[in-house]
Amino acid sequence: MAPLLELEGVTARYGPVQALHGVSLTVDEGQIAAVLGANGAGKTTTLRSVSGTVRRDGDLRFAGKPLTNVGPDGSARLGIAHVPEGRGTFAELTVWENLRLGAYTRRGAAKDDFARVQRYFPWLEERRVQQAGTLSGGEQQMLALARAFMQRPRLLLLDEPSLGLAPLLVTEIFRIIKELNENEGLTVLVVEQNAHIALQLAQTAFVLEVGRVALSGPSAELQQHESIRRSYLGY
Repeated sequence: MAPLLELEGVTARYGPVQALHGVSLTVDEGQIAAVLGANGAGKTTTLRSVSGTVRRDGDLRFAGKPLTNVGPDGSARLGIAHVPEGRGTFAELTVWENLRLGAYTRRGAAKDDFARVQRYFPWLEERRVQQAGTLSGGEQQMLALARAFMQRPRLLLLDEPSLGLAPLLVTEIFRIIKELNENEGLTVLVVEQNAHIALQLAQTAFVLEVGRVALSGPSAELQQHESIRRSYLGY
């Protein structure tokens, strides 16, 4: 597999506060990769660096093209979809209007894309005129994922998709993510607090500590690593 996303020595800051101190990682095309770490380790900022929603420096490349000077709109047009923590649905808009916004970079293809998305989220059809803000938390998370998929991205950035959801909903969301990866060839970079489910889903993982990658490797190997088991898996 060829690298789709490459970060080398990436730094990022919020005003005077530096959040990333030289993050380097590679995600191959068609791969699911997980980012683990404690609060404040730089996980969310790493995703924001890729999507261009934070000021960053260093070498960032997507499908061989530099991302350093590319903003959020440009990254979306290149094929990067970002589902932020907290879902980010537009509460006052309907389900269908939210989905149409996901396809804004593709112009005129919304109906075809909606039919494709329905294969993974069949309940969307009966809810299409419902206001997004009236959906349950789990439904809003699925809508955010479906809206990102409407973009037909090559890379999906997911920030804490399980946050605040019941275990059954978490299992369902990660099942859909796995199906999108296997059936559509979608590459996924996921930040996830539930290390158990993240390491089961991903082929490779990166552990961040204070804005740097402290550990990386195949997920199966990291599950056996003593510090990972003690800090994230609880045994």
